Amino acid sequence: MQIPVFTVDAFTNRPFSGNPAAVCLLENDLDEDLHQKIATEMNLSETAFIRKLKPGDDFTKSSCFGLRWFTPTNEVPLCGHATLASAAVLFHVQKNTNSVLTFVTLSGELKARQVKDHIILDLPLYTAYPQELKEVEELIKAAVGDMVVQDVRYSPDTKKLLVRLSDTYERSVLEDLKVSAQRFLSVEKTGKVKGLILTVKGNSSGKGHDFYSRYFAPWYGVLEDPVTGSAHAVLSSYWSEQLGKKEMLAFQCSRRGGELKISVRNDGRVDIAGQTAVVLKGNLTF
Repeated sequence: MQIPVFTVDAFTNRPFSGNPAAVCLLENDLDEDLHQKIATEMNLSETAFIRKLKPGDDFTKSSCFGLRWFTPTNEVPLCGHATLASAAVLFHVQKNTNSVLTFVTLSGELKARQVKDHIILDLPLYTAYPQELKEVEELIKAAVGDMVVQDVRYSPDTKKLLVRLSDTYERSVLEDLKVSAQRFLSVEKTGKVKGLILTVKGNSSGKGHDFYSRYFAPWYGVLEDPVTGSAHAVLSSYWSEQLGKKEMLAFQCSRRGGELKISVRNDGRVDIAGQTAVVLKGNLTF
Protein backbone atom coordinates (compact mmCIF):
# COMPACT_ATOMS: atom_id res chain seq x y z
CA MET A 1 0.00 0.00 0.00
CA GLN A 2 1.15 3.57 -0.73
CA ILE A 3 -0.11 6.65 1.09
CA PRO A 4 0.93 10.18 0.03
CA VAL A 5 2.58 11.93 2.98
CA PHE A 6 3.77 15.52 3.46
CA THR A 7 5.63 17.37 6.18
CA VAL A 8 4.43 20.93 6.64
CA ASP A 9 5.88 23.57 8.98
CA ALA A 10 2.89 25.47 10.37
CA PHE A 11 2.60 29.01 11.75
CA THR A 12 5.69 30.12 9.86
CA ASN A 13 6.63 31.07 6.31
CA ARG A 14 10.17 29.70 6.66
CA PRO A 15 11.15 26.02 6.40
CA PHE A 16 12.52 24.44 9.60
CA SER A 17 10.71 26.79 11.97
CA GLY A 18 7.14 26.84 13.27
CA ASN A 19 5.54 23.50 14.13
CA PRO A 20 6.02 20.50 11.81
CA ALA A 21 3.11 18.16 11.15
CA ALA A 22 2.85 15.11 8.93
CA VAL A 23 -0.21 14.98 6.67
CA CYS A 24 -1.47 11.74 5.09
CA LEU A 25 -4.03 11.67 2.26
CA LEU A 26 -6.21 8.56 2.52
CA GLU A 27 -7.81 7.40 -0.72
CA ASN A 28 -9.40 4.47 1.14
CA ASP A 29 -10.21 3.53 4.71
CA LEU A 30 -7.17 2.65 6.78
CA ASP A 31 -7.07 -0.15 9.35
CA GLU A 32 -7.62 1.50 12.72
CA ASP A 33 -4.30 0.41 14.26
CA LEU A 34 -2.32 1.78 11.30
CA HIS A 35 -3.14 5.40 12.19
CA GLN A 36 -1.19 5.11 15.42
CA LYS A 37 1.62 3.07 13.86
CA ILE A 38 2.15 5.71 11.17
CA ALA A 39 2.05 8.56 13.72
CA THR A 40 4.63 6.77 15.85
CA GLU A 41 6.79 6.23 12.76
CA MET A 42 6.56 9.90 11.73
CA ASN A 43 7.47 10.87 15.33
CA LEU A 44 6.21 14.47 15.08
CA SER A 45 3.96 16.09 17.66
CA GLU A 46 1.03 15.42 15.30
CA THR A 47 0.26 13.36 12.23
CA ALA A 48 -2.97 14.30 10.45
CA PHE A 49 -5.08 11.92 8.36
CA ILE A 50 -7.37 13.47 5.74
CA ARG A 51 -10.01 11.06 4.50
CA LYS A 52 -12.71 11.23 1.85
CA LEU A 53 -16.24 11.15 3.26
CA LYS A 54 -17.91 9.75 0.13
CA PRO A 55 -16.62 7.40 -2.60
CA GLY A 56 -16.81 10.05 -5.31
CA ASP A 57 -14.89 12.69 -3.34
CA ASP A 58 -11.78 14.27 -4.80
CA PHE A 59 -8.89 16.01 -2.99
CA THR A 60 -8.84 18.70 -5.70
CA LYS A 61 -12.58 19.42 -6.04
CA SER A 62 -14.37 18.39 -2.81
CA SER A 63 -14.82 20.90 0.00
CA CYS A 64 -15.52 18.59 2.96
CA PHE A 65 -13.21 15.92 4.43
CA GLY A 66 -12.76 13.84 7.55
CA LEU A 67 -9.73 14.73 9.68
CA ARG A 68 -8.06 12.96 12.62
CA TRP A 69 -4.89 13.78 14.56
CA PHE A 70 -2.47 11.43 16.32
CA THR A 71 0.57 12.14 18.50
CA PRO A 72 3.29 9.45 18.65
CA THR A 73 1.32 7.85 21.52
CA ASN A 74 -2.41 8.49 21.01
CA GLU A 75 -5.27 10.24 19.19
CA VAL A 76 -6.16 13.80 20.25
CA PRO A 77 -9.49 15.66 19.96
CA LEU A 78 -8.10 18.89 18.51
CA CYS A 79 -4.89 20.03 16.83
CA GLY A 80 -4.64 23.48 15.30
CA HIS A 81 -1.23 23.31 13.63
CA ALA A 82 -1.94 19.96 11.95
CA THR A 83 -5.27 21.36 10.70
CA LEU A 84 -3.39 24.33 9.23
CA ALA A 85 -0.91 21.88 7.67
CA SER A 86 -3.77 19.78 6.25
CA ALA A 87 -5.41 22.82 4.68
CA ALA A 88 -2.02 23.82 3.20
CA VAL A 89 -1.62 20.41 1.55
CA LEU A 90 -5.10 20.64 0.01
CA PHE A 91 -4.84 24.30 -1.05
CA HIS A 92 -1.18 24.49 -2.12
CA VAL A 93 -0.21 20.94 -3.16
CA GLN A 94 -3.50 19.45 -4.36
CA LYS A 95 -4.60 22.88 -5.70
CA ASN A 96 -8.07 22.46 -4.19
CA THR A 97 -10.42 24.85 -5.98
CA ASN A 98 -12.70 25.71 -3.02
CA SER A 99 -12.40 28.97 -1.09
CA VAL A 100 -13.39 27.26 2.19
CA LEU A 101 -12.61 23.72 3.34
CA THR A 102 -14.60 21.95 6.06
CA PHE A 103 -13.07 19.23 8.24
CA VAL A 104 -15.28 16.83 10.18
CA THR A 105 -13.40 16.09 13.43
CA LEU A 106 -13.76 14.97 17.03
CA SER A 107 -14.13 18.69 17.88
CA GLY A 108 -16.97 19.19 15.42
CA GLU A 109 -16.71 20.90 12.04
CA LEU A 110 -13.63 23.06 11.55
CA LYS A 111 -13.29 25.41 8.59
CA ALA A 112 -10.17 26.71 6.86
CA ARG A 113 -10.01 29.51 4.29
CA GLN A 114 -7.26 31.30 2.40
CA VAL A 115 -6.76 35.04 2.80
CA LYS A 116 -3.72 36.30 0.87
CA ASP A 117 -0.67 34.44 2.21
CA HIS A 118 -2.38 33.16 5.37
CA ILE A 119 -4.74 30.28 6.06
CA ILE A 120 -7.41 31.10 8.63
CA LEU A 121 -8.72 28.35 10.90
CA ASP A 122 -12.17 28.59 12.47
CA LEU A 123 -11.72 26.92 15.87
CA PRO A 124 -13.79 26.57 19.05
CA LEU A 125 -12.99 29.08 21.81
CA TYR A 126 -12.44 27.58 25.27
CA THR A 127 -12.90 29.41 28.56
CA ALA A 128 -10.36 28.89 31.34
CA TYR A 129 -11.72 29.30 34.86
CA PRO A 130 -9.93 30.39 38.06
CA GLN A 131 -8.08 27.40 39.52
CA GLU A 132 -7.40 26.64 43.20
CA LEU A 133 -3.62 26.91 43.49
CA LYS A 134 -3.26 24.13 46.09
CA GLU A 135 -4.40 21.43 43.65
CA VAL A 136 -1.73 22.28 41.08
CA GLU A 137 0.99 23.84 43.22
CA GLU A 138 3.44 20.98 42.75
CA LEU A 139 2.99 20.99 38.98
CA ILE A 140 3.52 24.75 38.74
CA LYS A 141 6.62 24.53 40.94
CA ALA A 142 8.01 21.77 38.72
CA ALA A 143 7.47 24.04 35.71
CA VAL A 144 8.58 27.49 36.88
CA GLY A 145 10.31 26.98 40.23
CA ASP A 146 10.14 30.12 42.37
CA MET A 147 9.03 32.49 39.60
CA VAL A 148 6.15 34.82 40.47
CA VAL A 149 2.81 33.55 39.14
CA GLN A 150 0.14 36.17 38.48
CA ASP A 151 -2.83 33.99 37.55
CA VAL A 152 -3.80 30.31 37.24
CA ARG A 153 -6.72 29.12 35.11
CA TYR A 154 -8.06 25.73 34.07
CA SER A 155 -9.95 24.79 30.91
CA PRO A 156 -12.12 21.72 31.66
CA ASP A 157 -13.02 21.25 27.98
CA THR A 158 -9.39 20.83 26.94
CA LYS A 159 -7.82 19.75 30.28
CA LYS A 160 -5.25 22.51 29.83
CA LEU A 161 -3.80 24.46 32.76
CA LEU A 162 -2.93 28.08 31.99
CA VAL A 163 -0.22 29.66 34.16
CA ARG A 164 0.35 33.38 33.69
CA LEU A 165 3.70 34.63 34.92
CA SER A 166 4.08 38.07 36.47
CA ASP A 167 3.86 41.05 34.10
CA THR A 168 7.30 42.06 35.37
CA TYR A 169 8.80 39.26 33.26
CA GLU A 170 9.88 39.91 29.67
CA ARG A 171 9.54 37.51 26.75
CA SER A 172 13.22 36.54 27.15
CA VAL A 173 12.58 35.16 30.66
CA LEU A 174 9.94 32.80 29.29
CA GLU A 175 12.19 31.81 26.38
CA ASP A 176 15.17 31.09 28.62
CA LEU A 177 13.21 29.08 31.19
CA LYS A 178 14.52 25.50 31.43
CA VAL A 179 11.52 23.19 31.81
CA SER A 180 11.79 19.45 32.55
CA ALA A 181 8.36 18.45 31.29
CA GLN A 182 8.98 14.76 31.96
CA ARG A 183 8.74 15.58 35.69
CA PHE A 184 5.14 16.73 35.24
CA LEU A 185 4.03 13.12 34.91
CA SER A 186 5.09 12.28 38.46
CA VAL A 187 3.86 15.47 40.18
CA GLU A 188 0.45 15.79 38.46
CA LYS A 189 -1.63 13.19 40.28
CA THR A 190 -5.17 14.57 39.83
CA GLY A 191 -5.59 13.30 36.25
CA LYS A 192 -7.12 16.70 35.45
CA VAL A 193 -4.26 18.22 33.51
CA LYS A 194 -3.23 17.00 30.05
CA GLY A 195 -1.48 20.17 28.87
CA LEU A 196 0.37 23.04 30.57
CA ILE A 197 0.43 26.56 29.08
CA LEU A 198 2.93 29.12 30.36
CA THR A 199 2.12 32.65 29.24
CA VAL A 200 3.27 36.22 29.78
CA LYS A 201 1.83 39.55 28.68
CA GLY A 202 3.46 41.14 25.66
CA ASN A 203 4.24 44.71 24.81
CA SER A 204 1.27 45.54 22.62
CA SER A 205 1.65 49.32 22.78
CA GLY A 206 3.12 49.27 19.28
CA LYS A 207 3.06 46.57 16.64
CA GLY A 208 4.47 43.97 18.99
CA HIS A 209 2.91 40.76 20.22
CA ASP A 210 0.03 40.94 22.69
CA PHE A 211 1.16 37.83 24.56
CA TYR A 212 3.74 35.06 24.53
CA SER A 213 3.44 31.41 25.48
CA ARG A 214 5.06 28.00 25.69
CA TYR A 215 3.16 24.70 25.78
CA PHE A 216 3.98 21.30 27.28
CA ALA A 217 2.05 18.03 26.89
CA PRO A 218 4.12 15.07 28.17
CA TRP A 219 0.82 13.30 28.95
CA TYR A 220 0.47 12.95 25.16
CA GLY A 221 4.13 12.13 24.54
CA VAL A 222 4.99 15.73 23.57
CA LEU A 223 7.50 17.31 25.98
CA GLU A 224 7.24 20.76 24.36
CA ASP A 225 5.12 21.61 21.35
CA PRO A 226 6.65 24.31 19.11
CA VAL A 227 3.44 26.17 18.13
CA THR A 228 0.02 25.06 19.33
CA GLY A 229 -3.32 26.06 17.80
CA SER A 230 -5.40 24.24 20.44
CA ALA A 231 -3.57 26.04 23.28
CA HIS A 232 -4.41 29.32 21.58
CA ALA A 233 -8.10 28.34 21.55
CA VAL A 234 -7.72 28.73 25.35
CA LEU A 235 -5.19 31.61 25.35
CA SER A 236 -7.35 33.67 22.95
CA SER A 237 -10.30 33.58 25.32
CA TYR A 238 -8.14 34.46 28.35
CA TRP A 239 -6.12 37.31 26.84
CA SER A 240 -9.09 38.79 24.99
CA GLU A 241 -10.80 39.20 28.37
CA GLN A 242 -7.63 40.46 30.10
CA LEU A 243 -6.64 42.96 27.41
CA GLY A 244 -10.11 43.96 26.25
CA LYS A 245 -9.18 43.13 22.66
CA LYS A 246 -10.68 40.93 19.94
CA GLU A 247 -7.77 41.18 17.49
CA MET A 248 -4.42 40.00 18.82
CA LEU A 249 -1.00 38.94 17.61
CA ALA A 250 0.59 36.07 19.54
CA PHE A 251 3.97 34.41 19.50
CA GLN A 252 4.77 30.97 20.88
CA CYS A 253 8.40 31.22 21.92
CA SER A 254 9.62 27.66 21.70
CA ARG A 255 13.03 27.01 20.15
CA ARG A 256 11.46 26.92 16.66
CA GLY A 257 8.90 29.64 17.38
CA GLY A 258 5.78 30.68 15.50
CA GLU A 259 3.35 33.57 15.07
CA LEU A 260 -0.45 33.43 15.22
CA LYS A 261 -2.95 36.13 14.22
CA ILE A 262 -6.04 35.89 16.40
CA SER A 263 -9.54 37.23 15.92
CA VAL A 264 -12.06 36.40 18.67
CA ARG A 265 -15.56 36.25 17.21
CA ASN A 266 -18.90 36.97 18.83
CA ASP A 267 -20.25 33.45 18.24
CA GLY A 268 -18.01 31.60 20.69
CA ARG A 269 -15.38 30.76 18.07
CA VAL A 270 -11.96 32.08 17.21
CA ASP A 271 -10.19 32.66 13.88
CA ILE A 272 -6.51 31.77 14.08
CA ALA A 273 -4.41 32.62 11.05
CA GLY A 274 -0.96 31.39 10.16
CA GLN A 275 1.41 30.74 7.29
CA THR A 276 2.93 27.43 6.21
CA ALA A 277 5.95 25.92 4.46
CA VAL A 278 5.73 22.48 2.80
CA VAL A 279 9.14 20.85 3.34
CA LEU A 280 8.64 17.21 2.32
CA LYS A 281 6.54 15.25 -0.18
CA GLY A 282 6.63 11.48 -0.47
CA ASN A 283 4.85 8.18 -0.05
CA LEU A 284 4.52 5.79 2.86
CA THR A 285 4.99 2.29 1.49
CA PHE A 286 3.97 -0.85 3.37
